[in-house]
Amino acid sequence: MSNSIDEAITRAHQEEWARVVASLAKRFGDLDIAEDAAAEAFTVAVERWPLDGVPPNPGAWLTTTANRRAIDRIRRESKRDDKQKEAVAMHDDTPHEPLGAIEDDRLRLLFTCCHPALAPEARIALTLRMVGGLTVPEIANAFLVQETTMGQRITRAKNKIKAAHIPYRVPEDADLPERVSGVLAVLFLVFNEGYLSSGDHENAVRIDLTGEAIRLTRLVRALLPEDGEVAGLLALMLLIEARRTARVSATGELVRLDEQDRGSWDLPLIAEGHALVRERLAVVAQGGPRPGRYQILAAINAVHTSVRDARDTDWSQIVALYDQMVRIDSSPIVRLNRAIAVAELDGPEVALAEIDRLDLGDYHAFHATRADLLRRLGRSGESRAAYDRAIELAENAAEVALLTRRRDQLGAG
Repeated sequence: MSNSIDEAITRAHQEEWARVVASLAKRFGDLDIAEDAAAEAFTVAVERWPLDGVPPNPGAWLTTTANRRAIDRIRRESKRDDKQKEAVAMHDDTPHEPLGAIEDDRLRLLFTCCHPALAPEARIALTLRMVGGLTVPEIANAFLVQETTMGQRITRAKNKIKAAHIPYRVPEDADLPERVSGVLAVLFLVFNEGYLSSGDHENAVRIDLTGEAIRLTRLVRALLPEDGEVAGLLALMLLIEARRTARVSATGELVRLDEQDRGSWDLPLIAEGHALVRERLAVVAQGGPRPGRYQILAAINAVHTSVRDARDTDWSQIVALYDQMVRIDSSPIVRLNRAIAVAELDGPEVALAEIDRLDLGDYHAFHATRADLLRRLGRSGESRAAYDRAIELAENAAEVALLTRRRDQLGAG
């Protein structure tokens, strides 16, 4: 197969998989049929395109082929009247009534995959498979589970959707805000796994996952342009992704934010993220809704990325933003992140007193933060013990390398 054909098929897969699957899921109401028919269409493309050439409209070709395969499967596998009617319905051009607040196949499928009736890990896997187009081995590798385990997880999720009669639709207006938050939570989890991969992946940062999370969030943003938290999450992802190339050293060690080469940051991504933050600030200034957690986190990252030297960071503004966050979410992890900012504003002793009141004994970042504060206070022995605990709990190899070096730099004490 020529490189151009390879690239065309790959590009079609990336751009059209979700659209084809979503279209079939809407028509047939069955994710198995949708997935299998889409897979067959792409298989036919691999066989036909090298001989016939890439069609002028690859997406339409794939959709038509997948629809035919789906109809053939229904007719072949079942003689029940209702199934026959479904096949006949494929030729019914009667316009469908709107199924929710927004009429879009991919958004419908995304909401279905992120339905609250599904377990969180199932939502992530199903979203990456059905909406993102990642293969089962790719998803299994991303989350460090066996391929068979991930396949079973996806199958159970699809069966749950079928058995519970979970509808393929965008929620009604009244339910949309709550359901959107569930979709954003899934996308943020996917991004975080890519941003700092768990386990012993070769790469500390998984650009396949961060890139896919950003792509899907852009989709939601395009379809829900007035939603502040969607804009906030996209801005947050962009501002974090902009720092990706500076986050890991040539020796494979995680690089702290204050030590990163800011000249290597992606300025267009930063500009886009800042523009989204400013847009949301303008809405709030005009009496719009108060910002949610993603908008606040995006604003914090905007402060970090607005200066070319870490020493110029406006820590008072960051602490003020974390104060807003605590009013929304007073969890120990949020308070830990606030204390890190407090250390820069009021000193390590004040911050240490705050975090020692937190119940985060099994969280590696808690011990890493304590180790750093104790180090700054000259309490080397306690700092070393905290580093040891952080290293024991950390899962990312690049982060372990950083913590190990900082521990080994401690003097006796």
